Amino acid sequence: MNQNEQEKTNQAVGKQTIRFACPPAILSRASIVGDMEGQGPLASYFDQIEPDPAFGMDSWEEGESEMVRRAVQTAITKSGIAKENIRYIFGGDLLGQLIGSTFGLKDFQIPIFGLYGACSTCGEALSLAAMTVNAGYASHVIAVTSSHFGGAEKQFRFPLEYGNQRPLSATWTVTGSGAFVVGKAEPEKGVIQITGITTGRIVDYGVKDSFNMGACMAPAAADVIYQNLKDFDRKPTYYDRIITGDLGKIGQKILFDLLKDNGIDISNQHMDCGIEIFDNEEQDTHSGGSGCGCSAITLAGYVLKQLRDGTWKRVLFVPTGALLSTVSYNEGQNIPGVAHAVIIERR
Repeated sequence: MNQNEQEKTNQAVGKQTIRFACPPAILSRASIVGDMEGQGPLASYFDQIEPDPAFGMDSWEEGESEMVRRAVQTAITKSGIAKENIRYIFGGDLLGQLIGSTFGLKDFQIPIFGLYGACSTCGEALSLAAMTVNAGYASHVIAVTSSHFGGAEKQFRFPLEYGNQRPLSATWTVTGSGAFVVGKAEPEKGVIQITGITTGRIVDYGVKDSFNMGACMAPAAADVIYQNLKDFDRKPTYYDRIITGDLGKIGQKILFDLLKDNGIDISNQHMDCGIEIFDNEEQDTHSGGSGCGCSAITLAGYVLKQLRDGTWKRVLFVPTGALLSTVSYNEGQNIPGVAHAVIIERR
């Protein structure tokens, strides 16, 4: 076996990581957002801002499905690839039985893997999409996820009509959908590739407060970032940015403290999508943004543009999720977290 063949068979690195022998490329991306996101600091990076919170439909849930449909259609159109040449969709959302995704994707008639990783779903979808293309099971696949403020509040907290007060630790669920066409990389400069992944474990620190999601998810983020650096024997400075999904200001502080306990300081490289997506002072979003759509639209709109323009060369993208349901929360169970790390590079 020659060296090239050996490298292709030895793609598992360390304990939880894969280094892709044939790194897939992100061929196109799309970001569809609501009005609140369209008033934030990243507004100019999004493909479409919809002022109607129901997206022309009759309910929050139907509106989220329409948002998913638009994101996938836009990503396909921008890629220039025929729909018939997309082999799989990897997608999910926060709603029960993934109805935001399933009703939004059903008319595409593309085979689908429905995913639930809470707000880490974008990382899970990109990981599985990249694994599928790298292994040769498909030439083109789609990763997509979404969230909707009205739908998430109704399912996990209180209906908007109730008008409950939100503590300062609470985050604001992003109304948005991000979609990505992932496929075989072309031999050209400036291509954006997924070069590796570190799959996260479920981490439970005993937090029970659904209005403090940052505290629920920060331990999982710290765990997978630590493991990525350990598996590859890298320093945080290897990455231009280490980007978490939606820890917010409180979760960010916890993340820094946990990593410093292991001798790791990422404060100079860290960026959190939940902090960037809104202007907290002007929009009164408390601890920041959250939801599956938070990391997805920030990646699709802002982060990938920085890579495409050459501002950054390499980022570690770490969407974070809090694993609760209405049943588990009402029965008093803890809210464990999970996070998945995706290495994205401009080559």
